[in-house]
Amino acid sequence: MKAVILDAASLGPDVDLSPIRDQVDRLDVHDLSTTAESRERLSGAKVAIVNKVVLDAPTLEALPELELICVLATGTNNIDMAAAERLGITVKNVTAYGTASVAQHTLMLMLALANRLPLYQRDVAAGRWGESPFFCRMDHRTLQLEGKQLAIVGQGELGKRVGKLAEAFGMNVTYAARPGNEAADARPGIDTLAPEADVISLHCPLTEATRHLFDADRLATLKPDALLINCARGGIIDEEAALAALRSGRLGGLGVDVLPTEPPRDGHPLIDALAEPLNLIVTPHSAWITPEARQNVVALTADNLRHFYRG
Repeated sequence: MKAVILDAASLGPDVDLSPIRDQVDRLDVHDLSTTAESRERLSGAKVAIVNKVVLDAPTLEALPELELICVLATGTNNIDMAAAERLGITVKNVTAYGTASVAQHTLMLMLALANRLPLYQRDVAAGRWGESPFFCRMDHRTLQLEGKQLAIVGQGELGKRVGKLAEAFGMNVTYAARPGNEAADARPGIDTLAPEADVISLHCPLTEATRHLFDADRLATLKPDALLINCARGGIIDEEAALAALRSGRLGGLGVDVLPTEPPRDGHPLIDALAEPLNLIVTPHSAWITPEARQNVVALTADNLRHFYRG
């Protein structure tokens, strides 16, 4: 059985692929591939292993021997799922591989924003600490997390892990009703929770109901010191509206690990704003990248192969 990894570089150079090799007769590994290159590289393969390479209908139709697509991620939006189903190609993804990693990153953003780390680091680098008339600086109002309200959108494994960590800091955690399903959900809606929240953390998928969930109107209902964190998907926040709120003092801090287009080859207003004195953190979709999480992707993919071919 021939299997092909199309974009192994997305897992990093230090990941051990032997669990996958053990499940197949032959494994071809390519660091990066385009959709056009994929058609040739997958010729004769029964298994395509892919992270973000787009496998569209024409590509899948040109691969009559393909039986299984293993996605090295949770999202399958890069696969034409309708075409795969029509052609009898099974698609398997991996989930919960980076729960600890992403939860840790989320708490890092929360703690850094609460302590106004971006602003104080800028001040120290500019020599302002040495100019202080006494031993410290108090230019930026910090936020003690104990006793504060954390609203989480998304009560899956990741959202619950973030809630558990936040409770260790003494925070009061409430989960919002699923956006778009508030009428059938016993949990309070985000419109109820947002005005009282000191911190809001997003751990939900990007859907029509969550696209620009935090737009200018909802942002206007937040406390002016509130922190907003997005380690879910770009576009759940209206990033430009959030930036405007941050600049005008209507938002206390903004931390994002995701943007609507990744990588942002044409730039993004949030990236440009990092040069400004704002309580803003932008990380390059790196919440999931601990070695443990990346190796777990490999292990779960090997499990998918084993279950598909061996039961």
